[in-house]
Amino acid sequence: MGCAVSVYRVGGNKKPLKIPLVTVLVPSIRIPIASNIQKPLKGLVPKDLADRLTSLRNQIFLLAEQTDVSAVPELLRALEEYLSLLVGITDPELGCRELIEFKWKSLDDGQKEICIVDSWFEVLSVVHMMAMLTLMEANSKLIPDQTVSSESEESTDNIRSAVDLLVKAAGYLQFCLREILVQIPPHIKMKLPVDLQESVIEAAYIQALGQGTEMQLASAVGSKNATLSVKRRLACEQLSYFGQAHYCLSTCDNLNGYGKKHLSFIKWKYLEAKAAAYYYHGLITDKGTEPSCHISAVCCFLAAEEILTESKKACLNFCLTLPITRAPAAWGAMKHLNKKIPETAAKKSQMYAYLLEEEKSLDVLPDLPEFELSLKADEYQMPDKDAAWESEKWVIPNQTLKTHLTDDEEDD
Repeated sequence: MGCAVSVYRVGGNKKPLKIPLVTVLVPSIRIPIASNIQKPLKGLVPKDLADRLTSLRNQIFLLAEQTDVSAVPELLRALEEYLSLLVGITDPELGCRELIEFKWKSLDDGQKEICIVDSWFEVLSVVHMMAMLTLMEANSKLIPDQTVSSESEESTDNIRSAVDLLVKAAGYLQFCLREILVQIPPHIKMKLPVDLQESVIEAAYIQALGQGTEMQLASAVGSKNATLSVKRRLACEQLSYFGQAHYCLSTCDNLNGYGKKHLSFIKWKYLEAKAAAYYYHGLITDKGTEPSCHISAVCCFLAAEEILTESKKACLNFCLTLPITRAPAAWGAMKHLNKKIPETAAKKSQMYAYLLEEEKSLDVLPDLPEFELSLKADEYQMPDKDAAWESEKWVIPNQTLKTHLTDDEEDD
């Protein structure tokens, strides 16, 4: 998955199809692989409960291995059901937290495996996978729009659906940060792969909100009712989100190849947002009557044009950073701004050339306004513990020494 979602089937069927088109970046993806759950739990929980855990985990693996993006809803349902069982293993009274070695493999760095004996690591991996699947679904909502030459009701619906999915994904990642990572001791955190480290998860969480705001700006640009103030605010908020995400990711040590691609994506989106913010700030500033207003506006337009050029180079750098991807055709706000920014910069700099010559001391790029960030993540709640964990109903047969030794021989 990740950018690999369009290249391979969800779980990594190696037959390449095409270079993927990425609108919403999926930072990373891991899927569970075979782990011995039943033996460590033998004699501690009922056999049918251990069997259900194993069965659901295997089902998740098979779904991820054999299906494409259309199966994301089914995968999410299976993960949610698995979580309701998995949460029982984290109960300290049961004493099962450090009994099972949970194994996962990455689809972004050569199928590398990670094995950690901690049930909270398993919870983290499951919720993180749910977030990545949701980002993947958001990307799929927007890909068809790239072939549509004009704005349509369908594309508007897809943008709205994408925003809903992005804030949902942000909710999963926020839950990882606030509720799961705090449960994991430092010596286990040191073993976590890069994509499950706090700074990388935080960057992905903020990125999801930034892309949600990007979709809102796209809707505003296509709306006759949206004012310049609304568009400027959304562009400035988008800039803040991507600035924060870039800071989080740049502080992470040992970014792998896919981490570098993630960083290049955020830089590209940051520059697009900055160009949009200066353009709309320039339009609003230009409404003033003082010469200084017009000079400041021209500075904004020229800055927007220069940053727009930088953003196109950043887009190319993102596409060429491995794994290679394709960028979507300009759409939404950027389809409009790719044309309007150069036109307005040329027109206004020519119109106010005499002011720029007379008032050189005022030729200073103004600061962009700061706004409170309005888009929030959907609050995610862990599913209730499955009723199967009501231990007063358990019937666990005694295990004889002979049976125990026989089991060990079978495992060998």
